[in-house]
Amino acid sequence: MMADNSHSREGMNPLPQAWVSTPLESVLLSIVGGGTPSKSNPGFYEGDIPWMSVKDMNKHILTDTQDHISQEAVDNSSTNVIPAGTPIIATRMSLGKIVVAGFDSAINQDLKALFPANDVSTGYLIHWYRSKGRDIENLGTGTTVKGIRLEVLKALSFPLAPLAEQKVIAEKLDTLLAQVDTTKARLERIPDIIKRFRQSVLAAAVSGKLTEEWRKGCSEEAVENYDEIAREERKQYGIKESKNNKKVHVDFEPFEIPSSWNWFRLGSLALKITDGAHNTPKVLDTGYPYLMAKDLTNGFMDFSEKRFISEKDHRELYLKCKPNIDDLLIVNIGAGTGNNVLIDKDFEFSFKNIAIVKRPSFIYGKYLKIYFDSQKQRIFDEQTRGGAQPFLSLTVLHDIEFALPGRSEQTEIVRRVEELFTFADTIEQKAAAALERVNNLTQSILAKAFRGELTADWRAVNPELISGDNSAEALLAKIQVEREALKPVKKTRKKKAKA
Repeated sequence: MMADNSHSREGMNPLPQAWVSTPLESVLLSIVGGGTPSKSNPGFYEGDIPWMSVKDMNKHILTDTQDHISQEAVDNSSTNVIPAGTPIIATRMSLGKIVVAGFDSAINQDLKALFPANDVSTGYLIHWYRSKGRDIENLGTGTTVKGIRLEVLKALSFPLAPLAEQKVIAEKLDTLLAQVDTTKARLERIPDIIKRFRQSVLAAAVSGKLTEEWRKGCSEEAVENYDEIAREERKQYGIKESKNNKKVHVDFEPFEIPSSWNWFRLGSLALKITDGAHNTPKVLDTGYPYLMAKDLTNGFMDFSEKRFISEKDHRELYLKCKPNIDDLLIVNIGAGTGNNVLIDKDFEFSFKNIAIVKRPSFIYGKYLKIYFDSQKQRIFDEQTRGGAQPFLSLTVLHDIEFALPGRSEQTEIVRRVEELFTFADTIEQKAAAALERVNNLTQSILAKAFRGELTADWRAVNPELISGDNSAEALLAKIQVEREALKPVKKTRKKKAKA
């Protein structure tokens, strides 16, 4: 195959004069595929030979594969064992990915091993392939699973640089991209750090540590009789007392709290703790809004999925729980158990697989949520019941040990938590933006490398390494000779002598 001249372009960008653009196939000695040993023979998958598939394409350098096969499997299938250090690409699923294994490995039919010519830097080839990852992915065809034809891959335009420059580029990219990966890894850890920070803020908030200095300048507010106030409020709202309301004292104290605070069972303070529908009422196109557990997953009540029930079904459920502003909704069964939101909508709605904690006047809704969020994992780990699906029973919710400060301190706790969480949100947003820039930086560096921009100064001081016998054109001619030598010799028939 003939290469373009020195003025050929890679996309819309001209290559350096010392380079040539040529089809990928022309710099490879061979492309080797693989296969899958018969799954009907379990013994094939009990060996110690690594067997690579697309599920292993999640790292640049592999230290092992998920599956291993026997020598008998290799001998009785179309798989091939590829030498360590050989670039391996995916032609079905994971398109655009390329890996290298530090060990000999068999491969399946969705992978191909690229064997570059002797005078093509493996590192240069690998970095170039990664630079084309998005383009290769876009070249894939198929509805359910995308694949790319070998002919399409072979025809990709490859920017062949002089060998010495290939090595310099590969070394520069190794260094630069390692720095990018380090930065990326640090940025990717920030969400976990922020998550731990938020949990520490919550823990400090409900243990009184967050407002320790604040309390020194304030008069203490007694909270011992708040269960009596709760009883009076239940009478006022016509809510009947139950055995869950009467038990006030906790069986144990999960952590230490200030002397001005007090421990209560949540059920002794809440006006009511109940749940919504047990059976799904008929869902209609119009009527009263009806929430399900999945509508609480984003930290707020999500009514975007238009789901309604009849007035008859709604009244039955609504009278059971009567949701009010700042009552706490908690997913208490199935996926998302423990997710919770404060009610912020002043209209009637009903729900299923959700419990409600109706707060008394002396507990601020935001403090109730802060407390529940701080204890959610402990409550979930220690007290959930159920087999196949998680479950927070109403009894568990009634028995939650609740640390209660006075109302003025609740207000200060909420203020400080919101301030610190806003600070955390800002950091998280900045980290996400920085991570996006870093992700784009990798492709930017690769693009510059294969336009020759990273080595412009190097070429200026090393003209002898990119010209004459060291030029890319001379290199390509040498590679073509190497490729020709590997072609099988065609046998010719001898003509029979005439009698």
